[in-house]
Amino acid sequence: MNLPYSDNLNIGYLSRLFDRNRVFNCYKYFWMLAILNKISVEKTSFTYNELLDEMIVHAWYMVTEFNLKLGPCNTTDNLEEVVRYISTEYKLASTVEEGKLHEFLRTTENVRIDKYKEKLIVNVPYCLQSPFYPAIKSPGKSKIAEINRQKHLLYYFMDFQKLDTRVEVNDEWAEYLIRNKEILKDWVNYNLIGYLQDRNPSVPGIADKLAKPKKRNLTKVTDYWNLLIELDPSIRDIYGKINLSKEKISIDHFVPWQFVAHDELWNLSPTTKTINSSKGNKLPRWEEYYEPLALLEYKAYRICDDNPVAKAKFEECAKYHINNMDVRNSLYAEGLDDGQFPERLGNILKPVYESAKLCGFQEW
Repeated sequence: MNLPYSDNLNIGYLSRLFDRNRVFNCYKYFWMLAILNKISVEKTSFTYNELLDEMIVHAWYMVTEFNLKLGPCNTTDNLEEVVRYISTEYKLASTVEEGKLHEFLRTTENVRIDKYKEKLIVNVPYCLQSPFYPAIKSPGKSKIAEINRQKHLLYYFMDFQKLDTRVEVNDEWAEYLIRNKEILKDWVNYNLIGYLQDRNPSVPGIADKLAKPKKRNLTKVTDYWNLLIELDPSIRDIYGKINLSKEKISIDHFVPWQFVAHDELWNLSPTTKTINSSKGNKLPRWEEYYEPLALLEYKAYRICDDNPVAKAKFEECAKYHINNMDVRNSLYAEGLDDGQFPERLGNILKPVYESAKLCGFQEW
């Protein structure tokens, strides 16, 4: 991904910030994103604390909701750990508003949180800019004076005093960062996605898990299942075997949405709101619940095959909730019997289920 050109700045230095041989943990991405999120014409100077709070807020949803690992494989790092600590210790939901989380971080005094923050700043403020000063080996706190003597850096260090140390973005870079902020955010996120994919190899849809989605809409799926239940009032949910003809249905993700981050029809089935809430983001036991799911999905398949109104509703839903043509052509092909359909659904769903299990999702 090419960065915007500048007549006055060495964009080559900037482009090398996230070279794979320079990045050993996630901190550089989140530190740079924090600067980009906070910088404006009115504000180009930030304390370590301000940037660290921004890093925690940015990492919050991907860790607490999607359970992404931020550290090297099979390990955690301090950013992931501080997010999990705050979430557990203070019972803050994954969906907490960013403003409230910022306010919590700004006003809460907790020695353990401060210790996490101090570990986060051991290297990243100095190492991020290492392409700008290749002659300085192992840049760190002890070399601030030498770093500050370099010309044309992204930022310089001021008022050095632990978490209240201030970084001042260079005027010539500030204008560039502000003008190209959205492009630069996309560039950092592009590199972050590659990093996270390497550390979460079994997790699908990494690009969709960087931030809280603005809104999810299952209206078409709900309408689809409501019609099927109207056409066949014997339909029951797969967990409590509750007849759904007199229930206000809730749409369940068999493999939790927190893992798949999509609303594909083959992973969705109707249930009650109470059961859906009780199941939460857990995996239903495969041995107990896969067969009822397959039978229910096959029943839906047959209703659509026999009823033109249901078929039309399926096609309308499929435009938004079946996005893989290989799945469409395999699972919803004409003429499948009650042996072929469950086998094909299992071939699609079981690998996703097993990946979620490997990533730590608990059974229900």
